[in-house]
Amino acid sequence: MKYKSEQEEFWAGDFGNLYINRNKGNKLLASNINFFHNALKNQKKIKSVIEFGANIGMNLKALGIMYPDLELNGIEINKKAFGELTKNKRIKKAYNCSINSFKTEEKYDLSLIKGVLIHINPTLLNEVYTKLYESSNKYILIAEYYNPSPISINYRGFEDKLFKRDFAGEFLDLFPKTTLIDYGFAYHRDNNFPQDDITWFLIEKE
Repeated sequence: MKYKSEQEEFWAGDFGNLYINRNKGNKLLASNINFFHNALKNQKKIKSVIEFGANIGMNLKALGIMYPDLELNGIEINKKAFGELTKNKRIKKAYNCSINSFKTEEKYDLSLIKGVLIHINPTLLNEVYTKLYESSNKYILIAEYYNPSPISINYRGFEDKLFKRDFAGEFLDLFPKTTLIDYGFAYHRDNNFPQDDITWFLIEKE
């Protein structure tokens, strides 16, 4: 498979395989359920979701527990993670490809990206924002590390593999017919339901 960036190759390969073991288990599942309860408490009923960068499906699993009738769909670049993702029989459609090569005309009540934009090559962000926008018929949930201005930081000894910026602000500027309806922060030292210092933004399309 030909990728558009070194970051895509990075996550499709061995580093992406190792990531799987660091991000699973019942504690993470419980934290994810709490996270989505907070992030989605002000939305109307959702019937379908697509996650961009689903990994093994821990976010989709949490959403499936919260919403027993929710249609679950996911995109994952790493082949090993994709194999784990598709073991969840609740998944309707799963795509083993990069976000930038993903194509569909289907629309979902919620398009979700969590801890993935930070790893996208900045030159490809507008392309990803557009896919998030076009895949949604109602809501977009962006949950990432936040910084008011773009910066790149060392990530587990690697350079140019983790970027912080105001992803939601850029998204809102790119698509004027969207509205921020809620936002919040999940702290890594939360006593009960820790997350990795994620700032989330729930956005609604007109």
